[in-house]
Amino acid sequence: MALTLSALYRYPVKSCHGDALTQAAVSPFGLPFDRHWMLATAAGRMVTGRDLPRIVLLHAAPDDTGVTLTAPGMPPLRVETTSLAECAPASVWRDDFPALTGNAEADAWVSEFLGEPLRLFYIGATSARRVRNRPDNPLTFADGFPLLLATTESLDTLSGWVGRPMDMARFRPNLVVSGAEAFAEDHWQRLRIGDVEFALVKPCERCVFTTVDPHSGEKSLDQEPLRALGKHRKTEAGVLFGVNVIAEGSGEISVGMPVEVIA
Repeated sequence: MALTLSALYRYPVKSCHGDALTQAAVSPFGLPFDRHWMLATAAGRMVTGRDLPRIVLLHAAPDDTGVTLTAPGMPPLRVETTSLAECAPASVWRDDFPALTGNAEADAWVSEFLGEPLRLFYIGATSARRVRNRPDNPLTFADGFPLLLATTESLDTLSGWVGRPMDMARFRPNLVVSGAEAFAEDHWQRLRIGDVEFALVKPCERCVFTTVDPHSGEKSLDQEPLRALGKHRKTEAGVLFGVNVIAEGSGEISVGMPVEVIA
């Protein structure tokens, strides 16, 4: 069976609700606007759905001049990128780098919605952060790599282990491929979609965030699907689902395009 790109997603604010796309430009920086904003503590330390599951209920509509935030029970808020002009320290896992913040209205809005004192950060027009071991490759507020890939067949197998359908949104991929054998992506090293080649650089270790329902913002009482992954997909590197990816060029990709495994 031929491989196809069956879905494309971006997450403008780290951990927020994802946007399904039909086509997008892609580059070594990832997809446009993907994780270009982040919620953080006053000290700039990232706050994600691992900490505050209701983040997944926050919707963000980005464009070239800013982002519009919406969330249940909150009025829409427009945040212009020019209003995020204060350079401040930001932290994502072990990476410390400067980013932009400083919109008091946005800080109050996200703090009210999530019930914690938070700040909204913007990566900027150019990012000061880099992919570890790839100093020339810029990176947004993503966990460690610009893109994440998963396959529908792996999700179907996982759903069988759990005993009920699992939503791909729990795993927050950018690229979803269909037509493979379950977990074939573990062995792929390079792909081509359209005119762009992609390097599959590292399996993705999964955490408690996968237990958050992307539609309700509540954690699964039975700890699924993390429990099933722990039973079937535990390795020395961690509990794995999906693969971290870097585009090695720039171009346009769209849902329905063929996917070629070249290594």
